Amino acid sequence: MEEGTIVHVEYDLYNAETGDLIETTREDVAKENDMHREGHNYTPLVCVVGSGQLISGFEDSLLEAKANKDITCEIAAADAYGEKDSDQIETISIDKLLRHVGDPKSLYIGGPVTIDGRTGVLSYLAAGRARIDFNHPMAGRNLKYDYKIVKVIKDKSEKVAALLESNTGHEGFEVSFDGDDLSITVPQTMLFDTNAAMQKFRIVTVLRDAVSAGKVSFVEVHEPRVTTEEEEEEHVHDENCDHDHEEE
Repeated sequence: MEEGTIVHVEYDLYNAETGDLIETTREDVAKENDMHREGHNYTPLVCVVGSGQLISGFEDSLLEAKANKDITCEIAAADAYGEKDSDQIETISIDKLLRHVGDPKSLYIGGPVTIDGRTGVLSYLAAGRARIDFNHPMAGRNLKYDYKIVKVIKDKSEKVAALLESNTGHEGFEVSFDGDDLSITVPQTMLFDTNAAMQKFRIVTVLRDAVSAGKVSFVEVHEPRVTTEEEEEEHVHDENCDHDHEEE
């Protein structure tokens, strides 16, 4: 794949040493490994090849890959999430730990803990001390990807739509170009997303890098509110009550 190509990738990610499945985009694989999550949307990963969004070992493999071919690649920890760094493992007093934890009952070995804005994993808790590992959860692991590039996106508008969906988690964007200038009609679901404003800044940068977009305009369409039958009945009831009160 050429650098900058936008692709859909189905993959299964394993711990290369134990063979345990870590994550997958394929629902059948999740079910086979007792990792299925109800309500989770199992869809291919959309990514820009060579953009640096993924771990370096996977990026390198994608650059060598061909579409519609099953590929297996093993990635050493150094080319994945790095080796374990002992400097990122800290021991603190339980008193300090409790000052940063809202509910002490939520503490458990292997659980997340946030101290001074840094999130780590609680790895030890005894004798008045707590040990917190601030390394990435997959640091030190050798990984194995089984994957296939199932689609290569070539149409310019389709590239934009794919990047919008993968970067926001929303669907239903309407995209149009006027030369290099880009107009994006935002789906209704995104209008109620509190993170939407911040997402737009990042999306503009992504689109300019991926499709050399010029001016980027976001269009919000606010549909008229439709009154339900129940609300209509409540409105009539309220009007009748007001009328009765005036007669009194």
